[in-house]
Amino acid sequence: MVVGGGISGLGIAHMAARAGIRPLLLEADGRVGGALCSHLFETPEGPFWAEMGAHTCYNSYGNLLQILEELQLLDTLLAKEKLSYCLLAQRRIRSIPSQLAMFELLVALPRLFSVKKGGSTVAGYFSAIVGRNNYRRVIGPALNAVICQEAGEFPADALFRKKPRRKEVVRNFTGSGGLESFARAIAAQPRLDIRRSVVVTGIERRDDGYLLHAKDGARFETGKLVLAVAPDVAAPLLAQTEPELAAVLSGIGMVEIETVAVILPADASPLEPLAGIIAANDRFFSAVSRDPVPDGRYRAFSFHFRPEGLSRESKLERICEVLDIHRESLLGVSERRNRLPALRLGHDEVVRRVDELLAGKRLGLTGNWFSGVSVEDCLIRSVEECDRLIG
Repeated sequence: MVVGGGISGLGIAHMAARAGIRPLLLEADGRVGGALCSHLFETPEGPFWAEMGAHTCYNSYGNLLQILEELQLLDTLLAKEKLSYCLLAQRRIRSIPSQLAMFELLVALPRLFSVKKGGSTVAGYFSAIVGRNNYRRVIGPALNAVICQEAGEFPADALFRKKPRRKEVVRNFTGSGGLESFARAIAAQPRLDIRRSVVVTGIERRDDGYLLHAKDGARFETGKLVLAVAPDVAAPLLAQTEPELAAVLSGIGMVEIETVAVILPADASPLEPLAGIIAANDRFFSAVSRDPVPDGRYRAFSFHFRPEGLSRESKLERICEVLDIHRESLLGVSERRNRLPALRLGHDEVVRRVDELLAGKRLGLTGNWFSGVSVEDCLIRSVEECDRLIG
């Protein structure tokens, strides 16, 4: 049984089904996919999607590609056009290279060969190899945009882990209905039993496995259990059965991101086509554009705002300022809150302790809080847990 229907939970459920098991997956929300969330704006010509969570997959995502291949979806992948991210600084859209101090960069860059990622924070590592001012003005905001939070204290080795590429697959890709279409395809398999809107409130350990209690009074028994949820969700569920493990999980921080997606006519904004906008010292971290999958009629932008309690009206006002459009140009608006782990130095030791406490048990944990926050990082952990629990 799997609790949590994000890509981590869907991934391990798919792997279990491939091994001949018909898994039961319980998802608290009314939809599956988690951070694979593609909002569909209704237009006269049909649905037009915009990403409200993860927005790009790469041909280095080997486990995801294997799942898509097994679902016979590789031929449906959409290549994303190569467009650049731009920096919003002093209320103007500028290219990233134009904002770098080249002399400082040339002086610092040789340190790339001597400074180690391991044991360094993002701020410490990248300041060393690009220069402190370049980090503060350009690279820092860009890395904040990558993980939608202040990245400075994040472990440097949790970002940009190198993975082998499948060169026969397009380098950057999405699905015909956005990335959520991948989650929907996994969930649609008849060999998976998926129950939506089921909120698990308690877990009891039994001699032969676990008994789960749901908010609506339902009970579920299982021989093996995988929690594919955030650490602060898993911790209270495990407080009675695994108190030491719960205590470790409760020390892992989480952050919220407030995302607002908008759709507008293709000719409404004077901005040239771009991959997205990185904000330096603004109320939002970044704005991700739908432009890499172009449409002659519409454009869409997803703004990831800092969790500062900004009103909806204030967010829309800022969006219109950045896009240089009038409010009436907005044809649709969608809002969503996402959550991500705020990893810190020493997290590898936390994961090592988690694995020690799981050893020999019929309990598994997976999610975006182990080796990194990308879709593939989630699936790497799911593969490891599937191998441990099923073999």
